[in-house]
Amino acid sequence: MGKLFGTDGVRGIANKDLTPELAYSLGRVGAHVLLKNMENLKVVIGKDTRISGDLLEQSITAGFLSMGVNVISLGVIPTPAVAHLTRHLEADCGVMISASHNPSEYNGIKFFTKEGYKLPDEVEDEMEKYILENIEIEVRPIGENVGTYSKLDNALELYGDYLKTTLKYDFKGMKIAMDPGNGAAYEIAPQIFRELGAEVFVINDQPNGININLDCGSTHPEEVQKLVKEYGADIGLAFDGDADRLIAVDNECQIVDGDHILTICGTFLKKLGQLKKGTVVATVMSNIGLDIAMKDQGCHVVKTKVGDRYVLEEMLNKGYALGGEQSGHIIFLDYNTTGDGLLTALKLVETVKSEKKTLSELSNMMISYPQILVNAKVKNENKEAYINDEIIMKEINNIESMLEGQGRVLIRPSGTEPLVRVMLEGKDQNQLNELANKLANLIEERLS
Repeated sequence: MGKLFGTDGVRGIANKDLTPELAYSLGRVGAHVLLKNMENLKVVIGKDTRISGDLLEQSITAGFLSMGVNVISLGVIPTPAVAHLTRHLEADCGVMISASHNPSEYNGIKFFTKEGYKLPDEVEDEMEKYILENIEIEVRPIGENVGTYSKLDNALELYGDYLKTTLKYDFKGMKIAMDPGNGAAYEIAPQIFRELGAEVFVINDQPNGININLDCGSTHPEEVQKLVKEYGADIGLAFDGDADRLIAVDNECQIVDGDHILTICGTFLKKLGQLKKGTVVATVMSNIGLDIAMKDQGCHVVKTKVGDRYVLEEMLNKGYALGGEQSGHIIFLDYNTTGDGLLTALKLVETVKSEKKTLSELSNMMISYPQILVNAKVKNENKEAYINDEIIMKEINNIESMLEGQGRVLIRPSGTEPLVRVMLEGKDQNQLNELANKLANLIEERLS
């Protein structure tokens, strides 16, 4: 990655880092790099509820139109809906304007290929080169060859109708507490659950452009915990700003994170014969409790680097159906090409309904082991050197022996800071604290 594209598109403070001029350039360059040598091109664009969404949408739209590309605006809609509708509408590219779980002053621009996947690194690098080096694109269609703009008024309906086709059960008799975080799911999430027969109690569904993610949504599940308790709900559902993540709350007001959701849905899919190769894909940051729980259910867990793009890459390469992160970014690859909070919510509630158990009972299949994370300050050039240091590696091996297969050590060099992150998991929190700090101190002594 270069200076513009991060792990999830181009992001920054809107109108400062992510300017309308940059958005316009991304439209032109995106059209040139992604859609070259084609005619009658079509792009779909969605956005979340941020006040800067209109500014950036109109800017990137102008860039596409100036290249002769036709633009269809989907309006306020979840990110996974853009991925789906890019395919459904047979568009040549999809764009989502969102900064996900970040505060309202931030925004971002993310591209999808016509197949609904995030762009490969090499394509982002090529786009970046055009913009950072101010390479002029000579294409300037005129007259009837300029792109056209239109709005799709039923985009949410199309997405909702598709999601309902993935289910075998309705939700009559269920009480659902919901917090869309004043984000992209504020309208469709309560609507689809009500259409399926559930009684829905909603908070934070009144977006005003600046309250997205503000002390609410998936990063503040305590709000939906209160709602579950107040109404005696069966399940609580909390989404982030663009609704590609879900954090749930069970009937006893306990948090059900992405690892627990993978355990519950993975076990259910295995029972149905739909968990391909009996495997769930997670990241190295997933709790060891996930590995133990899935092993108990006769399933495997494959680990990738942190980041949903790596989870998806592994799923595509090996033909797996389910994967995700502890943060609640869950991919059901049989139904969508990216993490989908609303689809995850529907699948989770369907599992509860089908199994005729409470979410608490299902979540208890997995026990989350205590974790501790300690940062060791090192010289920047030494961040990777721990692996070749015999004394450090001997200490890591000693700790893993002490944990006796009921814990682990994970060392992760920071990508942006002169730090090595030391994470330990195990059964005894006090023991972990002592061991993690001891190891971090050793790393600092050896590599500073």
